[in-house]
Amino acid sequence: MPIHNREIADRFERLADLLEIEGANPFRVRAYRNAARTVRGYPRSMADLLDDSADLTELPDIGKDLAEKIATLVDSGKLPLLDEIEQRTPAALSELMKIEGLGAKRVKVLHDALDIDSIDDLKKAVASGEIRDIEGFGEKSEEKIKQRLERFSGEEQRTKLIEAEEIAAPLLDYLKQADGLKDILVAGSYRRRKETVGDLDILITARKDANIMDYFVDYEDIEEIVSKGETRSTVHLRCGMQVDLRVVPQVSFGAAQHYFTGSKDHNIAVRKLGIKKGYKINEYGVFKGDKRIAGKTEKSVYASVDLPYIPPELRENHGELDAARKGTLPNLVTLEDLRGNLHTHTDATDGHDTLKAMAEAAAERGFEYLAITDHSRHLTVAHGLDQKRLQQQIKAIDKLNDTLDGIRLLKSIELDILEDGKLDLPDSVLGELDFVLCAVHYKFNLSRQKQTERILRAMDNRYVNILAHPCGRLINEREAYDIDLEKVLEGATERGCFIELNAQPDRLDLTDEGCRMAKAMGVKISIAADAHSKSGFDNLRFGIDQARRGWLEAADVINTRPLKALLKLFER
Repeated sequence: MPIHNREIADRFERLADLLEIEGANPFRVRAYRNAARTVRGYPRSMADLLDDSADLTELPDIGKDLAEKIATLVDSGKLPLLDEIEQRTPAALSELMKIEGLGAKRVKVLHDALDIDSIDDLKKAVASGEIRDIEGFGEKSEEKIKQRLERFSGEEQRTKLIEAEEIAAPLLDYLKQADGLKDILVAGSYRRRKETVGDLDILITARKDANIMDYFVDYEDIEEIVSKGETRSTVHLRCGMQVDLRVVPQVSFGAAQHYFTGSKDHNIAVRKLGIKKGYKINEYGVFKGDKRIAGKTEKSVYASVDLPYIPPELRENHGELDAARKGTLPNLVTLEDLRGNLHTHTDATDGHDTLKAMAEAAAERGFEYLAITDHSRHLTVAHGLDQKRLQQQIKAIDKLNDTLDGIRLLKSIELDILEDGKLDLPDSVLGELDFVLCAVHYKFNLSRQKQTERILRAMDNRYVNILAHPCGRLINEREAYDIDLEKVLEGATERGCFIELNAQPDRLDLTDEGCRMAKAMGVKISIAADAHSKSGFDNLRFGIDQARRGWLEAADVINTRPLKALLKLFER
């Protein structure tokens, strides 16, 4: 039975949480968290790597001990050290750390003071008013915990897109081997490339004599068969995700793609257009009376209501039908449009590969330029660059550029925005760079007004060009900090700054709504991998997905421009 990267990463994260609660060595805790990040974001499964006899110690942050633990997990599904710690420290304490504001120390205090071992225990303690009496908490802390519990418990559990891909890929490979299979497609929010996915909706066409459903329910990763029929079956996978498999007639495949891709609001709007023409549109086709007049392809479904084909990423009923009718659908940006990456980390700070290795990997991908944006010396990176080390890196980049062919390294930095909006390096060294990124990395809990003013004040600096991961969120982990995004975008326009769409699958920050707002206001976007290793450049495709959902075209994205035009944009 396969074990997915997300499961391995989850085990390492839980182990790190419990070790931190126990007060273990911070470097040991960080090692497991870094390993979890590497495994979770790696483009190939650990199981496949081990099948190919790959040396896992060559992966970022994976030493011999961690490589052995990964191998054990792949072979047995078990992590003995985690089992051992869970015997003395309740595993549910790890869940408590998912509540914003409850770190390891506070979770331990709650556990020791009130014997709180679970989310349910925490809810009861909040309801009884016991938490306010614990030293270091108080009424305000209790109220904040109550509010965050309400948000936490009310969230629909959805899977990050990158993790959904990891789950879907082996299942699709398995199904493609079925005798008699013709076409296969994953529909739903997965196909619309939403940042999180609920269920997997898989559509297939097959020969009439194919026993697809029998083959499907034999998949080794299935935990429960909810239902099984001739044309539809529903199962729950071991990871908890539901999969619906539908066999549809070839003549209806396009209509089924349209119907099951959604969104619901988009489909309703298309059906209303059909009704006006006297048509009935459903998953089986487009009908005039009892006669099917379209449905073999999606293009034919749209053509039946006098519309061109609409890309799945746009199907949210956010104006795409009107744009299609007027002939103004955006020519959406593609991965091939990108000429370089403007957010890259090396082993000088918290990256994993050398400056030269990152440059060579970027050149292999056909990049025209690559910006090196190692962290400044902010609170969350132990070895951020101070002025002296940054100047040393500038010289190293200049020297390496003399040896590179076909690619140019750009000198930059990811500067921390301090609480008062100042930057943590002086203008004297910033003036030596090609451009500057700035970002918020701490003090997420400032008021909306203060957080907005903090960011605007940072962009006042004449050397700042791009605001990185502008809302600070981590999908399913940390909410965005409170800012007036419209005001920030207005400020960027006034100051000649740009906004980053951070393509890390855990971030995807800006949101698709933020991208549409930026486009409407004329603010240009940088689609950036935030790569911490050579494999990190793969993140760019998730940024492209998000950008397409945000209606962005190549002209809306600054790193689709050739080098000379890009550098011109950075002149303030």
